Amino acid sequence: MFAPFKSKKTFFTLAVVIIVVLNLYTFSVAYPTMNKPLNLGGADLPRDFSVYYIASWRMVHNPSQIFNTQALNDGEPGIYPPITPYKYLPSFLVEISPLLSLSYYQAFWIFDAIMFILLPIMAFLLYKLLENKHPAIALVVLVAVLLVPYPMPGRGLSVSYFMSWAEGQAKIFVTFFLLLSFHLGYRGKPGMSGVAFALGAFDPRFAVLALPLFVFYNRGNLRCAGAVMVIGLVTLNAVVFYPGTAGGFIGMVFGTGTTTPLYTPAWIPATMLACLFAVNARQMVDELKKTVTCTRKQGESAVI
Repeated sequence: MFAPFKSKKTFFTLAVVIIVVLNLYTFSVAYPTMNKPLNLGGADLPRDFSVYYIASWRMVHNPSQIFNTQALNDGEPGIYPPITPYKYLPSFLVEISPLLSLSYYQAFWIFDAIMFILLPIMAFLLYKLLENKHPAIALVVLVAVLLVPYPMPGRGLSVSYFMSWAEGQAKIFVTFFLLLSFHLGYRGKPGMSGVAFALGAFDPRFAVLALPLFVFYNRGNLRCAGAVMVIGLVTLNAVVFYPGTAGGFIGMVFGTGTTTPLYTPAWIPATMLACLFAVNARQMVDELKKTVTCTRKQGESAVI
């Protein structure tokens, strides 16, 4: 399979370049939508990034209103169309708050550019996590995660990535931080793995889904990784204790938060998690059996 190439590394480098270029095509299809209100299906729609930008401004200036969908007459930026509910943990607002130094559209372009730059880094993380797997499996995973091939007219080669670029959606950041956490745990750096997981846990749904993999990759140092992750989550989300913020957060969780479907950008982290579960399934089952056996033996020894 690798005869024309000097090494496996060369083969995968070329594969990643091709995948990123193909994704660049999808980015170019989305680009004309990036300097004006997003119009899909004949209607102007609020971008996800506009929600993040306003919510981040409110976190700095008026934290109790982070989860409010009404426009406020308190000096906040005015963005058309009106925003929809903010549905993440406040930690994400901390992460993107430096973008507030830019105007809305400047911040939006930088946000998308950063996400695109993350693609080859995500490829490297996947490559390292799959270094002991069959090359064909690794290649399939790279294509599935970094391209999510699902072409549609006017949406490029991937509707998931098109909507990520056009909406300024955050699911690429979720995917990156979770991959980084798994990689750091795999490399025996549990503390840093916990920090990365805390940074990527702003979408609680994917944080919960990713926990078994977090445990698996940190199985030798789980106490350290888990403790740092919990401390990171509490620290990054400290603003939730500001008067009025917790009420807004709880109202969102039990209102629109629990009923939000998995829109196409969510297929990116979902595909990544599904692939890593699939390629590690046997090892994860073996580790679970080992843990159950050890626990049972310890229980029997305690009884005796």
